[in-house]
Amino acid sequence: MSDIAIKVDGLSKLYKIGTQKSGSFRESFSSLFTSNNNKEQNDDAQKDFWALNDVSFEIKKGEAVGIIGRNGAGKSTLLKVLSRITEPTKGRIEINGRVASLLEVGTGFHPELTGRENIFLNGTILGMSRREVKAKFDEIVDFSGVEKFIDTPVKHYSSGMYVRLAFAVAAHLEPEILIIDEVLAVGDAEFQKKCLGKMEDVSKNQGRTVLFVSHNMGAVQNLCKQVIVLSKGKLNYSGKTINGINQYLKSKNSNSLDLLKFRLKEADKLKFRFTNYEIESEEGFKIDSVLTGMSFIIRTHYEAITEIEELIIRIQIVDSKGNIVSTLNNFHSLYPFKNLKRKSSVACKILKNPLMEGIYTLNFQALINRSVVDDIDNVGKLMVYEGDFFNTGKIPHIKEGVLIEHTWLI
Repeated sequence: MSDIAIKVDGLSKLYKIGTQKSGSFRESFSSLFTSNNNKEQNDDAQKDFWALNDVSFEIKKGEAVGIIGRNGAGKSTLLKVLSRITEPTKGRIEINGRVASLLEVGTGFHPELTGRENIFLNGTILGMSRREVKAKFDEIVDFSGVEKFIDTPVKHYSSGMYVRLAFAVAAHLEPEILIIDEVLAVGDAEFQKKCLGKMEDVSKNQGRTVLFVSHNMGAVQNLCKQVIVLSKGKLNYSGKTINGINQYLKSKNSNSLDLLKFRLKEADKLKFRFTNYEIESEEGFKIDSVLTGMSFIIRTHYEAITEIEELIIRIQIVDSKGNIVSTLNNFHSLYPFKNLKRKSSVACKILKNPLMEGIYTLNFQALINRSVVDDIDNVGKLMVYEGDFFNTGKIPHIKEGVLIEHTWLI
């Protein structure tokens, strides 16, 4: 166990979800006399909700581990259990080292105390002496950027100031294990970059363990070599980051819309028609969203009434304003496909996705022997999330346009 920071075995957390609502005093008083009669009904109304269900994993000392999953997957519950904020229903947890948690704005802060007083309070909670906290005090204040308000009660702080100071305290008071939730999203883009840089330093250079929950896959990809993927309270994946992100992006259903599957009857008379499409990761996972800078595949399925002599496929990517931002065309980038089967698929691989975060629409067009045989707009949506396009650890926050691989010369 010497190299293990956190070991979780069969961890489960149960919540009882009831439908009984509190009412007036008269209703509450009457319920005292009717509780026995309604007991069976109330028991039926209560439902078990397993926020975590038999989760097991190990995290080694010095690792930076991302915890990812859809909303409601159990990420925040897991962190609260690890931080001893809530008790598990079942399972066993072993933690080796002091833990500092930043799970929500102002975690561990007393609103009536000043920023200065809360720094020393947090240090005491972490088991540090006043002398140790004092040695780090100036560094914490400088990082947080709230020096002018350090002697003001934190109840008067904005949410951004709260997060700045809370993160500075959690990161600088030298806990062996640092747990950070999505709370960093409250800060501005520049502060988020600063925090990510600090977490990277804490993990890679100082050898401390970091658990990082975020929906920003670019930040997770840059900071973490390992990820834990949760889905509906269960462990879906634990391992390498890129495989975990692919699992997170994995689509539950086909991306195809009814527009493709249920064309008008006249479509049966067409020489050619698109029947389906899928978005795939480079590793072959079916996914419903991609990252900026990530390689991915658009696979189009088709059927024709005869074998195809020559086929050209065009895929247009359209932004939310209706502007065509890119046209993928095998005629220009490769050559027309020759002698294809009557029913098959064609895959287009985007080597490094240049699209910024947003929702894009896909249009499909097919030409046989240079004549248009199928042309369909708004086939489906392509969701793009922020990613580390330049592989520098800096996430571009440009809201429009596309990213271009480039270099600089002096």
